[in-house]
Amino acid sequence: MTGTATVVGAGIGGLATAIGLRRAGWTVTVLERRTELERYGAAFGIHPTAQSALDRLGVGDALRDHAVPYRDAHIRTPDGRPMARLPLERIESKAGRPELLISRPYLLDALLAGLDAFGDVPLKLGERVTDVDALAAGQDLVIGADGIRSAVRTARFGDRSGPRRVGTVAWIGIADFESPVHGETWGSGRFFGLTPVEPGRTNWYATVPEATTAEELRASFAGWHDPIPRILDATDPATWIRYEMRHLYPALPSFVSAGARPASRVPTGARPAPVALVGDAAHAMTPNLGQGACTAILDADALTRALAAAPPGPAGIAGALRAYDAERRRSAQRTAFGSRTLHRFMSTERTWLRDAAVRLLPG
Repeated sequence: MTGTATVVGAGIGGLATAIGLRRAGWTVTVLERRTELERYGAAFGIHPTAQSALDRLGVGDALRDHAVPYRDAHIRTPDGRPMARLPLERIESKAGRPELLISRPYLLDALLAGLDAFGDVPLKLGERVTDVDALAAGQDLVIGADGIRSAVRTARFGDRSGPRRVGTVAWIGIADFESPVHGETWGSGRFFGLTPVEPGRTNWYATVPEATTAEELRASFAGWHDPIPRILDATDPATWIRYEMRHLYPALPSFVSAGARPASRVPTGARPAPVALVGDAAHAMTPNLGQGACTAILDADALTRALAAAPPGPAGIAGALRAYDAERRRSAQRTAFGSRTLHRFMSTERTWLRDAAVRLLPG
């Protein structure tokens, strides 16, 4: 079926959804509250399942043009002793292709190029949506892809589910040299990660207690194994990115809504369009499993496949949204729960028990 849709949010999930809808023949508009797209350089891990979804959206080749494979990474102690191997080889063996890492700007560029190729999908920057039901009155569908503080989610589901802090902050940067080791190092109440991102550069991330300042970050990892101190010394603190680790809690009862909330004011005679949530708007999670971008891409793929296969009319859209919710909600929420649980495990101060359990993992 085809129809008209507005996508609220121009991040990974929103752009992927817009591409999928347009490929299915829908008329699509994308609204983004920021006046320019965020282009900070954190690396995203793209699992083979998400790579297949991007292939279906027609942007898989553009992804691979700038991505690097992620292999041979370990979990280490602060003195550098390996405790376990990350399961990257098992992922590659099972899927027939490796996990890929790509910087956020390159992935955004690939999605924007895929959208621009149609030539008829407006991307309106600086558009803050304040009345979701009025917006929905002129559409067949509204997609909330507007992040953890989603206005679309709040308009249809209320504010019971919202951002919850987990007590730590993450600092992110990219160093202009290649690390000889990759993976994560787990200490007491903090951890440090190193991944490839492109030739000659290394993506790093450090998770520390909330009160840790930029000035204190280097001291937090002084004495940890090489090249962690060198990585921090090689990056200008002015380029470091800080964000509070948060997740969406409690989990939503559904990723879709059939109509306006009872208290909403909708223009007389208008039929408010249904809403579907994707990405962080639906299931924002801590980054410990590296699945945030992947789950957003899988949401976009599942939603647009369901709509493409649906019969015309409101009943067809309603059925497609139920199919989307059935395919994605429990899976995404399990991933979010697993990531939050892993965060607690990684950042514990009871390191002897955690490290003993990690050493039991298969090599």
